[in-house]
Formats: sequence, C-alpha cells, structure tokens
Amino acid sequence: MTRQELFTWIRQQYGTEPEYPWHDWNAVLRHNDNNKWYGVVLEVSADKLGLPEAGIVDVLNVKSDPLLIGSLRGQDGYFPAYHMNKEKWLSIQLGKPELDDAIKDLLSLSYELTAPKKRNSKLSAKNPGDSANGKEKETDDG
Repeated sequence: MTRQELFTWIRQQYGTEPEYPWHDWNAVLRHNDNNKWYGVVLEVSADKLGLPEAGIVDVLNVKSDPLLIGSLRGQDGYFPAYHMNKEKWLSIQLGKPELDDAIKDLLSLSYELTAPKKRNSKLSAKNPGDSANGKEKETDDG
C-alpha cells in the first residue's frame, strides 16, 4: 500500500484527511472528534531503520498493544516506532503489498486505541456496585 492508497482508504474508512503540520511530505492522521493522532506517515532514510538498501522509505506509525508490538518487530517490514514511544507505537513499511491487510488491521486498532473514552451512562453510575454484587434488577418477564 502506497501512501496515496493509504490516504484513500482512511478517507473511506474514517472520513479523515492527512494533515501536514511540518509543511513537508510527513503526514499526521488525526481523529476528527478528539484531534488525537492515530497514525503518522513519515519519510525515513532506509539506513535509520537498519535496512540494507539506500534511499528513503515511507513508514506508517500506529499505536498498538505492547505485546503485539514485541511479536511484530522481529518480522520483515516492522520496526521500532520512528520518533515515537517505542513501547506503544510501531512503524510499518509502506509499499510492501504483503503487509496491506496487516496495515489496515493495525490502523484500525490504533484508531480504536486513540478514540475518545466512552463515558458510562447515568444509569450505571447511580448504583455502580449493584451489578458487581449480583444485585441486578429482575424483570417481570424473566
């Protein structure tokens, strides 16, 4: 998946547009509602990622589960997050078709992890211990 294919996919999936805060090719993918980043597309020198080839590669940084990050970083196309928290973020090389499905899955996870926290409804807040203590209300039809 190229950066343009990625941007087309996020427009369709999340209704967001890439932002260019540094006025270069590096782009931020941000939630519309809370402005949190769920992805960052960066141009990185291949040697900084430990790749044998010369030149620039595009990577996508996503937030992920630390256990998942640990298992993926040893695989081809995955790297410690470039310029991000390496425990909670992961870099994935773009332009490798075999990673396209994984990119979509990891981007979806990142989107969920950075989404606004859901608030409890007022009903559950009135008696928060009732369901934990097995005191759920019985209904007449039960």
